Amino acid sequence: QVQLVESGGGLVQPGGSLRLSCAASGIFFSISGMGWYRQAPGKQREFIASINNRDGRANYADSVKGRFTISRDNAKATVYVQMNNLKPEDTAVYYCKVLGADIWGQGTQVTVSS
Repeated sequence: QVQLVESGGGLVQPGGSLRLSCAASGIFFSISGMGWYRQAPGKQREFIASINNRDGRANYADSVKGRFTISRDNAKATVYVQMNNLKPEDTAVYYCKVLGADIWGQGTQVTVSS
C-alpha cells in the first residue's frame, strides 16, 4: 500500500523555523521525484518545492526561495523541507507528493503567528 505520512507541523512565531518530514512507503522512493505543496484557507493548493531522484536538484517557488530547503534521505525513504524565517503568510496545510503521480500525504498544519 502506497503511503506518505507528513509530520513536523505546528505553531511557530514569525521568524521561527520548522522542519517537515514526509515518510514514504509502498513506492520505489529512490527513483521518485518528490514535492512539497501547501494550501492556505480559501486558496488553491500551490507548489513550493521539489527534488529529483537523479542528482537531488531542487526547485522552489519564488515565495519560499532562500528561506526553505528541500532534501531527501533515500535510505529512510523520507523527504524533508526545512523552513526558516517563517512568515504569517506561510500558514497553510503542507502536503508532500510523489511527482508524476497522484499520490499525496494527508497534510500537516503549519501556523505562523505571534
